[in-house]
Amino acid sequence: MKTRIFVTLKNGVLDPQGKAIHHALHALGFTGVNDVRAGKLIELDLADGTSREEIEAMCNRLLANTVIENFRIEDM
Repeated sequence: MKTRIFVTLKNGVLDPQGKAIHHALHALGFTGVNDVRAGKLIELDLADGTSREEIEAMCNRLLANTVIENFRIEDM
C-alpha cells in the first residue's frame, strides 16, 4: 500500500526557501509569480492493513513539525 504525505508550512510562518525560489524565478524573467510556498512530499510504501491512525501518528511524531507545519495524507 502506497501513501503520500504532503507537508506544508502553516499560514503566517515565514518561508525562506519559498522566498529564495520566488527571487530566482523573478531573476530568470518569470515575473508573473506573486508568491511561492515550498513544502515536501513523502511517499511511504506500507504493509497492507496499516491504519489511517498509524499514518497520522507517524506524521505527528516524526514526518511533520505540527507546531509550524500542516500535513495531508493521500492514498495512491
